[in-house]
Amino acid sequence: MSAQTVALGAGVHRGWIEFRQSVANAQDVWGAIFPPAVSLVVMYLLRDNTVPGTDASLGSQAVPGILAMNAVLTGLMGLAVTLTMDREDGTLLRAKATPNGMLGYLTGKVISRAAVTVASLLIVLVPAAFLFGGMELGRVTTWATLVWVLVLGLFATLPIGAVLGSLFSSAQSMSFTTLPLMGLVAVSGIFYPINGYPEWLQWIAQVFPVYWLALGLRSALLPDQLAAAELTESWRHLETVLVLGVWAVAGFLVAPVVLRRMARRESGSSVAARREKALQRPM
Repeated sequence: MSAQTVALGAGVHRGWIEFRQSVANAQDVWGAIFPPAVSLVVMYLLRDNTVPGTDASLGSQAVPGILAMNAVLTGLMGLAVTLTMDREDGTLLRAKATPNGMLGYLTGKVISRAAVTVASLLIVLVPAAFLFGGMELGRVTTWATLVWVLVLGLFATLPIGAVLGSLFSSAQSMSFTTLPLMGLVAVSGIFYPINGYPEWLQWIAQVFPVYWLALGLRSALLPDQLAAAELTESWRHLETVLVLGVWAVAGFLVAPVVLRRMARRESGSSVAARREKALQRPM
């Protein structure tokens, strides 16, 4: 058995342990479900409104968007923040000092964040099924599509979180990425098809994986007739696979390189300096 295989196995084990710790931590659970819970309440208040040109509930139409937003916040941003926190407390430095430690570390973080994201999506989807009508949850194709969209979507977005976490030296500095990321979410048509956007904005939205993740989730959960409200009036499954696949491959090629370069700059003195700086921050 090669050293890389051992490191991957250790990473999988570590990811499972971190996932169990997260679901046992009330603060982590609350942080994962609070934003989508608020969105569900808002959509429930709008449940009597319908998608223009159809009799479909606006609330049920927005549920896939809520799930997509939760995947971005819990998965992508969650991984980025975790990486910066581990840089501050020296966890990353200890991983660097272990043979193939960075491989095991990254594997564990991706698995734990992916598991937390999927669990939080299910926690939101269950009450949504009772609050809103019109979702096609009884079809086998619904769950099959949901699985491949989530897998590809997480593979496409989690490496972005790893890269962002490598670029910023502290969790506090990560706050500068929140506004641009929320801007990307806003233009990506997470809650509503992007047909009404200017053409140039439509092209920008389609470059990034967030749009395709939301579109794929809508295709899984909503009736087929609602595809008429989308760009090109279809769910575009082939394009979804291609774009998310390209982002996933690119991310898993780029993220390890960025992480290794960042790890090479880590030292005991840099960790101590960040700790000292953190202690000087106003409470």
